[in-house]
Amino acid sequence: MDPVAKRNWTFRGDSADSAQISSLAETLGVHPLTAQILMFRGVSTPEDGLDFLQAKLSALPDPDLLPDMAIACGRLETALMKGERISVHGDYDVDGITGCALLVESLRALGGIVDYHIPLRLKDGYGLSADAIQQAKSDGSSLIVSVDCGVSAESEAELAAELGLDLIITDHHQPPDNLPVCIALVNPHLPSNRFPWKALSGVGVAFFLLIGLRRRLRDNNYFESREEPDLRHGLDLVALGTIADIVPLGGVNRILVRSGLQLLESGSRLGVAALKRVAEVKQMSSGVVGFRLAPRLNAAGRLEDASLGVKLLLSKEQQEVDSLAELMDGFNRERQKIEQQTLTEAVAMVEEQNRPERYSIVLASENWHSGVIGIVASRLVERYHRPTVMIALDDGLGKGSARSISNFNLYQGIKESSDSLGGYGGHAMAAGLSIVEENLDDFIRDFELAARDQLSPENLLPVLFHDGEIELSLLSLQLLKEMDTLNPFGAGNPQPAFISCGCRAYSPRILGDKHLKFDVEQGGCRIGCIAFGMADRFDQLNGEIDLLFRPGINQWRDKESVQLQIVDIRTPDCVRND
Repeated sequence: MDPVAKRNWTFRGDSADSAQISSLAETLGVHPLTAQILMFRGVSTPEDGLDFLQAKLSALPDPDLLPDMAIACGRLETALMKGERISVHGDYDVDGITGCALLVESLRALGGIVDYHIPLRLKDGYGLSADAIQQAKSDGSSLIVSVDCGVSAESEAELAAELGLDLIITDHHQPPDNLPVCIALVNPHLPSNRFPWKALSGVGVAFFLLIGLRRRLRDNNYFESREEPDLRHGLDLVALGTIADIVPLGGVNRILVRSGLQLLESGSRLGVAALKRVAEVKQMSSGVVGFRLAPRLNAAGRLEDASLGVKLLLSKEQQEVDSLAELMDGFNRERQKIEQQTLTEAVAMVEEQNRPERYSIVLASENWHSGVIGIVASRLVERYHRPTVMIALDDGLGKGSARSISNFNLYQGIKESSDSLGGYGGHAMAAGLSIVEENLDDFIRDFELAARDQLSPENLLPVLFHDGEIELSLLSLQLLKEMDTLNPFGAGNPQPAFISCGCRAYSPRILGDKHLKFDVEQGGCRIGCIAFGMADRFDQLNGEIDLLFRPGINQWRDKESVQLQIVDIRTPDCVRND
């Protein structure tokens, strides 16, 4: 199987009605191109446009629309009133780490007696830990609250009940057919959900739990004798977890992340400021969170103990946060080395198998660290554009991480292949599983059948979406600054991308052996370009070319200029405006 070399350029939306675009642009006071971008992201009315651009916290939905929310808040209120010990159970990824930190910090601010537990990836595996439940009982807890996990924890819920522990599960993963029995199960994907935005992160669900709890406490005069905490101070944690979990950054998530990014920019939380220092972050954005901060928080859980991340985010001691941030930066460098070695081995296995007819990739090895296989699965998806499962074997048992492509619902595909699995869970685009080594061949066969059932040969070719064809002369600094108001960009709200045809490249050069830098000219308009990781395409810059790019503003020595971040290059004989 060879790496994909060709990508389809596809218009992001249906043909936009010019009259509707003009009307939206006039009403919102924006450029027609900005209005067109909004329409391609589902914003078609002036009311929706104002909500999108303003992203006010006051527009957040009622938390009681989430399943079992009132029950969960009532049980937490009782725990606070009676001084019961509460144990928060998180997960070892950034969503679980931030969700755990948010609940612990906020419940303590409400006067709660709160402990927390984050499972060890290599020892405990994903989800609620039976050992942690027993430890919570030994420590005197009477209530456990999960965040970012638990919707599949049938046996663990039974154990909690046997031990006399009440259990509130807050989760955002797809629910299985059989649900755990507990005091409350708060998950926007349950059939009883009335919440208008299902695509919450785990930390997002936790934040709405806190909103609902605070309102209940207000109504019952809880704050007459104590200070009421400002829940907005936790939005930096919500932004971290939401961006890192790659949930769509529209609707409710856009509101939460936009406010949270402002807190992250300020660095008011000591742990975040220390993390920004070791990551050499100067200006905050969703991309910086996803590629600079989140990997360092994740690295602790991948290689060591994710509870260090919670400790970093909760600490009020400068010396402690500096030490923890340096430690996580070291974990991240180690993770990168292990990841590169694993990727090299995985690519060699794919090429050795030489199965270009396959619709899926499933690889397993005893050499692999289970903490990095999810990242490597993502790299293989980028390289081969196939749903990919990476399995780390240890003494006949396998832990797997899977990543998907568009048009293939990974959770559903694994569910259809689950006869040979010990357990599984996740989303449409990312999932985890456990398997006995002797069942590998059966799973590989069943997963391939599931992939063929959902996918067509055309789906195996990557698609690069764009917001239309434009002339380069249209791109002014003023327009780009207006487009920047559509931030934060990410899943569900991609950074605007365009194509320009009939261009010519000038002064091309290779930077750092990996990247291309050149100027492009079209109709007398000349703009600088950067093409990350595309040094091997230097020879394509001869003659006339078409470009797919994301426009941005380059700042150099207090001067601003338009710059294009190149996504793809092709020769004009390709079909335009696919």
